[in-house]
Amino acid sequence: MSQDADGTDARGRPYFFLSYAHTPSYDAAMDPDLWVHRLFQDLSYHVMAMTDHPAGLPVGFMARQMRLGEHWSERLAEALANCRVFVPLYSPRYFRSDMCGKEWYAFSRRASRKSLLQKGAAAPAIVPALWVPVRHEDLPHAARDVYADHRAFGDDYAAEGLYGLMKLRYLRNEYERAVYQLAKAIVTAAERRPSPAGRPLDLEEVPSAFEPRTGSRRLRIVVAALSTRHELPPGRSPDCYGPSIVDWNPYRAGVWGGDHRPLAEVAAEEVRRLDYLPTIEPLHEAAGEPLTGEQPDGPAVVLLDRWALADAEQRELLARMDQAARPWVSVVVPRDRSDPDDPASGTELQQTLEKTLARTLQRGRSVSRVATSGVPSPDAFADVLPTLIQWAAAQFVRYAPVHPPEGPAVHRPRLRGPVPGITGPAEEAADDRRP
Repeated sequence: MSQDADGTDARGRPYFFLSYAHTPSYDAAMDPDLWVHRLFQDLSYHVMAMTDHPAGLPVGFMARQMRLGEHWSERLAEALANCRVFVPLYSPRYFRSDMCGKEWYAFSRRASRKSLLQKGAAAPAIVPALWVPVRHEDLPHAARDVYADHRAFGDDYAAEGLYGLMKLRYLRNEYERAVYQLAKAIVTAAERRPSPAGRPLDLEEVPSAFEPRTGSRRLRIVVAALSTRHELPPGRSPDCYGPSIVDWNPYRAGVWGGDHRPLAEVAAEEVRRLDYLPTIEPLHEAAGEPLTGEQPDGPAVVLLDRWALADAEQRELLARMDQAARPWVSVVVPRDRSDPDDPASGTELQQTLEKTLARTLQRGRSVSRVATSGVPSPDAFADVLPTLIQWAAAQFVRYAPVHPPEGPAVHRPRLRGPVPGITGPAEEAADDRRP
């Protein structure tokens, strides 16, 4: 029977937590993390075959399994507190990810104070895997302290990483060998270094285990909606709203049930999962420099309540945003088709939307028609949001203006010809050859 270090039964706890950095998408039709999910499935199959893990219970955990609105940070923290082995997928992007650093830190803190004081207490089990080769000198100190003999899985694995073995057909057998060996290492670590389940930590509060980066990737979540503090338009129910504009959730009053948090908070979890630092603000606070100015500080995703167009002030702000036509500003229109207020005013609101945001909607349709025509359910919102986040971020990198730092300009050095009176090596050699 599988037991923890404290003698408790470990059966049922997932064997491994697969920690990986999300790859930015450059094509809305492709899932950039598809191959990581394939690796997760292959590892799960092997670990299940090597152990007596109960049928029907997950043998591993990866964040891709979660759905938007699932109280993402709480479930992630719970998985880190219960999984037996931590499997970080090494890549240059991994060690630049604040979220991956937080996951590493949360797992490494699993050992209780009591067990740390015990002689010979085992450290939490960390089994690294190469997704893309990383030079040892580029590893942060936390990773340098973890032993990883990558050549034990084969020279091709050490040279190409798991991603290379998956993508190069002639190395298919080497991929199978590496994954099998990795699964064996996970099972061995779980049995030789058993540790009890820990207490879930608040991932928003814990630091990253990696060296701090200079600057984080910011992404604004801008909410254009109504609030119950103001008089709602005739025929509009207050069920979707709260005391603040950012409390809006259009799915709260429908048939979906479940998560009743503000939609902006649900979106912020997805932003963090993609390793961006989210800020949430109402339209009237973001409508200046961030959305229409010449010096934006990051991309933005606007969550638009069609009923906000009934408010003259917000309609004017949206029109200004449309006129500015910043390509790094994505708009998504969540719209619950089961909302009883929708049929009565739906056509009129849609016409106003098309007129106010003509340029923005035309650009947005090339990314996602669902996002601009009305996202009908929480599941559909979960499907479309990552694409919009990645698209806005890519457009910001491509089109946002770059401004030089403050201070006096530094002139670029230039190569000049020989200065009279100064003899260089070539001239000295020539002088030596003269009669």
